[in-house]
Amino acid sequence: MATFVLVPGGWHGGWYFQGMAARLRAEGHAAVPVTLTGLGDRAHLATASTNLDTHIQDVIAVLNAERVNDAVLVGHSYGGMVITAVADRVPELIEGLVYSDAYVPADGESCWDLAGEAFRTLFLEGAAVDGYSVRPPAGLDPRVTAHPLASFLQKISLPRGLPDVRRDYVYLSGWEGTPFTGVYHRLRNDPAWRVHEIDAGHNVMAEAGDRLLRILLDSLKPQGRP
Repeated sequence: MATFVLVPGGWHGGWYFQGMAARLRAEGHAAVPVTLTGLGDRAHLATASTNLDTHIQDVIAVLNAERVNDAVLVGHSYGGMVITAVADRVPELIEGLVYSDAYVPADGESCWDLAGEAFRTLFLEGAAVDGYSVRPPAGLDPRVTAHPLASFLQKISLPRGLPDVRRDYVYLSGWEGTPFTGVYHRLRNDPAWRVHEIDAGHNVMAEAGDRLLRILLDSLKPQGRP
């Protein structure tokens, strides 16, 4: 049995992964969807100082509270920033990492640095009302909430880097303007990673939930096996 800790991307709360969590539990695993500070049912906790460090501590607090020492961290989109830092901070609690169309930052990089010009414009225009919370883009699930701008801007600190654990990257190639193509090309020939491509849009739960479930289950196999 593994414990999957599911970290959603920008503007989304733990509700995004509730269906996946139920399916993982049906397969005999534990699954914990995380809602980061300032989002979802925790939107009322957002302040101008809610940043990437806040979200890192959110996940570490969940690991400690749930007594998880065998976590498979799953990060979607912005969630990749969070799980990267968590793995750096508490490597002894981590068994695997799965990035779902997500950022894989190096030390000193931010989501702002990696997102590309279109998303940087979206971040700034979305935060114009109060200066610190980015309104959701149009067309998303009605449950999305504003996202703390500081978490997009703060540069990540990775003094140790990723631990030597199983690593999977899921590239969703079926949407225009994806900022993750470069990550896909960088990792697909790296023997430390297993890379998967799915012809689907960024909303993996709506468009490719079955494929993601299979990848999550297969991620428990030793590295190097299909």
